[in-house]
Amino acid sequence: MQKLRQHPILILLIINITVGLMTFRNYGLSWDEPLFYDYADALPYAYSPAEWFSGDFNLSNAYGSSGTDHANRGPAYILLARPFVSLIESLGMDHASAWHLVNFLTFQLGIYLFYRFAIKWMGKPSALFSAALFAWQPLLWGHAFINPKDMPFLVFFIGAICFGFEMVDELSQDESSKYTKALLAAFFLGIATSIRVLGPLAAILTGVYALGQLSKIRLSELIKHFAVYTFLAILITFIAWPYLWTNPLQKFVEVFGFMSDNPTQLTVLFNDVQYKADGLPRRYLPTLLGYTLTEPVWLLFAVGLIYGFWHSDNQKRLALVLTLLWFIIPTAYVILSKPPMYDGFRHFLFILPPIFIFSGIAFEKTSELIKRNWSKAIFTLFIMIFGIIPAIQLHPYEYAYYNTFAGGVRGAFRQYETEYWLTCYREAVLMFNEEAPSGSQLFVRREPYIADYYASEDIVIRDFRTEQKDIQPGDYILANSRSNEDLRFLRDQPSFLEISRNGAAFCVIKKVP
Repeated sequence: MQKLRQHPILILLIINITVGLMTFRNYGLSWDEPLFYDYADALPYAYSPAEWFSGDFNLSNAYGSSGTDHANRGPAYILLARPFVSLIESLGMDHASAWHLVNFLTFQLGIYLFYRFAIKWMGKPSALFSAALFAWQPLLWGHAFINPKDMPFLVFFIGAICFGFEMVDELSQDESSKYTKALLAAFFLGIATSIRVLGPLAAILTGVYALGQLSKIRLSELIKHFAVYTFLAILITFIAWPYLWTNPLQKFVEVFGFMSDNPTQLTVLFNDVQYKADGLPRRYLPTLLGYTLTEPVWLLFAVGLIYGFWHSDNQKRLALVLTLLWFIIPTAYVILSKPPMYDGFRHFLFILPPIFIFSGIAFEKTSELIKRNWSKAIFTLFIMIFGIIPAIQLHPYEYAYYNTFAGGVRGAFRQYETEYWLTCYREAVLMFNEEAPSGSQLFVRREPYIADYYASEDIVIRDFRTEQKDIQPGDYILANSRSNEDLRFLRDQPSFLEISRNGAAFCVIKKVP
């Protein structure tokens, strides 16, 4: 009990992990997962000395069956996660569920790092509140299981900022400080950079923070620590990213340019209009930020912003400015440059932590006005309930959440993308296994490999796009509502099965008349 009092974040982590262990099997594979996990299974080839000296070593063999798509995606996270996944699989767990559990546990590391960063500005109770509000956002909770790309980047970016700032703080307090924080900051920065080329933003913010502390830090110590920090971060990025091995600088610049442009032919449903991903209006990101976080968040953020800067000294204000820039710089880039975007704003989930830091500051100041503990508990529960109830209602599609400003998921349906990653295939196919006649053919409109993972042996999965000519009366078609695709076929035919939550249909199976 004493440990829980000293480290209240353990309470939140225990709650989260308990719920996660009870539910992780319920999440279906997402569109991006199978080929990415195939990449993970192929990667050991790149790190095998036996292959290096075999005489026919070919680095492209390390990219899996989707090399053209994933070769330039840094694999640092899946390199770290794969041994844990293999261990869980050895205990009898299926491949998808093992990955979902490891993904979720990685998110819990991010929650701890967020809390650790939050106590820089607030007491432990408020930092705990801030971490819980962050963790219990339905958007993030859902992505935590099914997103092995953007959520790990979020986690390691938080770690890079957290330990980078701690490194600077330690130097400002003790000139003979050890290099532990520099090593940790470099590790998280290196992994984050391998996952997404935006990782160096954490180093820039840390560097500016250090410059603001120069009056308290001996320059020679600062140079030594940053030399170690920079060298190790570059080394870790290089080791964890085989694509860079042949020509590190050129390849990194190439990936940076590619990711900045992020070419794609995907269409995006936004405000009842179908846009190309590279032609979205500037209001796209601000609108989704307003609609996909729970209702109290932005009010708390605004109050925290005022309190935070009003009641801070210059040193603390600098740290708050840099934390705010963590959010502002990428947001401004998206609004001004209009890069292609799709799947909500999943590529930019890493910009969210500062919003909850300021929300925690607002909570701390507000709770000081509430004298009774039971009143504080009710106030806290009131704020959390905005996320908890919809998460329960939407499970396991929490990431499809929209708040009441958008009319909830029901109001957002057919107006915005909801269950865009096709995780509903799991529930649909498992139900189809039970209700369809043996030997039924199920033609899948998109990504049939996901449906095939869950289909029983007596169900035949066919690819609608390449085998449409073979469809016969009595066959079945599975379609999803991403970009309202389910409305493009058998529109007036009743559904054989429908997977929906809160008035929004995520995918349907229809029988061909």
